[in-house]
Amino acid sequence: MSAEPTYETQRIDHLGIVAGVCQEISLIEQIDGQVKASDRKVSCGQGAQAMILNALGFVGRALYLKPDYFDNKPVDLLIGPELGAADFNDDTLARCLDDLYEAGVTEVFYKVAAHAMQVYGIKSKFVHLDSSSFYVHGAYDRQEPDQEAIIITYGYSKDHRPDLKQVVVQLITSYKSAMPIWFEALSGNSNDKKTFKATVKVYCKQLSGSERSYVVMDSAGFSAATLKVAQEQDVYWLMRVPETLAQAKQMVKDTLEAEMSEIEAGYKGKEVECEYTGIKQRWLVVFSEAAQVRELKTLEKAQAKELETAQKEWRKIEGQTFNCTADAEQALAQFNKKWKYHQTIAQAKPITQYSRRGRPSAEDQKEVVGYNLQGCVESNTTAVDDAKCTLGRFIIATNELDASRLPAAAMLENYTDQGISVERGFRFLKDPLFFANSLFLKKSERIMALLMIMGLALLVYSLAERKLREALKAMNATIPNQLRKPTQTPTIRWVFQMFQGLDILLIYQNGQVVFRKLVNLRPVQQQVITLLGPQVQKCYLVGV
Repeated sequence: MSAEPTYETQRIDHLGIVAGVCQEISLIEQIDGQVKASDRKVSCGQGAQAMILNALGFVGRALYLKPDYFDNKPVDLLIGPELGAADFNDDTLARCLDDLYEAGVTEVFYKVAAHAMQVYGIKSKFVHLDSSSFYVHGAYDRQEPDQEAIIITYGYSKDHRPDLKQVVVQLITSYKSAMPIWFEALSGNSNDKKTFKATVKVYCKQLSGSERSYVVMDSAGFSAATLKVAQEQDVYWLMRVPETLAQAKQMVKDTLEAEMSEIEAGYKGKEVECEYTGIKQRWLVVFSEAAQVRELKTLEKAQAKELETAQKEWRKIEGQTFNCTADAEQALAQFNKKWKYHQTIAQAKPITQYSRRGRPSAEDQKEVVGYNLQGCVESNTTAVDDAKCTLGRFIIATNELDASRLPAAAMLENYTDQGISVERGFRFLKDPLFFANSLFLKKSERIMALLMIMGLALLVYSLAERKLREALKAMNATIPNQLRKPTQTPTIRWVFQMFQGLDILLIYQNGQVVFRKLVNLRPVQQQVITLLGPQVQKCYLVGV
């Protein structure tokens, strides 16, 4: 006589989307093909996919790498058959990170990303390169120093936290998306001017034989060393010229607005062919109306703050006594050197008094006993006018001398798009819910590998978002956004939130699963699953 059936539910939520995209790009196979062979039950690729699922399970909870994260989840559907939550313990995941480090985190990431781009048919004419710092707590003293491993230490903090140790992540992302195609983990005291040069060199070698793309960088990349490497590698680049460069300062100052032509609404520009460090290039002097308004407010605040400080210090100088006029004039000159937008016009006045105490007689004469400065702090109109004439202006440079291939409008568009490409990727990685706070990684090598896992999570996230948006557009369909209005461009995070509450029902008979079905499925979730294709449908048991 058979036993009574038993029932169980497993929570899948949005993780079927993540797993489906991982399966589409053969993430497990791509990683396992690059690391050393192992007879462990959980392969390195499976461990990596588990950590990506954990990382992208950030809806309402922080990342923590523990086996109980996978309790009550369909691990066989999400990662592989015959695997359970207990298989993904700390030791398993730590060994996975060690294997990834030994294989080379940058190399592994590039091959996975390149394969994903091929699967999805993505080609990028413009790619964006930038770096950002990530803070790490704890001590990381290596017993056996590895020359290839990063150093977790203090360095220049882009987030203004010099009190915290950090590592630096360098990303190259595709045009108009946060899709990473290159990843590097660097020491906390790395310098962009040096690392950009090395990255451009290595990245371009990987592209050997491929169609050339434009590498877009900020002003940190505009150095003689980086430009030389780019020229040697025959790579096109597009970047901002540093405002500190004397040649750029003069050009910005000398270019009149009347000489500029409209590039697009709110922007004007003037192209100039020039040479810098022996390399011919095109410089585009850009004037932005919005930036001018914004920078004018900043200038006025800086002037007001400087005036308050200058007046306070001037009152102290007015109270000083100098031995001679030369001393007073020297003090005045030193005082005026301190201020950018102000100057003090003053005169040295003699201080006189009678030589003896008491009521002076008719014969007594006053004597000069010192000098003081009398005057007031005024605006330095020349300096202020010079500052105002450069407001809202900056220079973008490229080594593409053919304006028909890269016109001024394209230069401006692709440079300003950094905010929706690589910077968006960093914002994603720095999300407070996207942080490993339970697995204490004592080795910097594992920190490097975990950062690479975070980069892979960003890749999967971006691919899912891109695929859904393209499918909606192709079908001329929409789904509701957060305001319940129809959209063809939802964020995948919002879609993840929409998938909360999805379960898989399992029925057991004599200890064996005899029935398994997705429950609580709503029409909009069904629509998304269908649009995302067979691998995602398989994870949700749709059509199975």
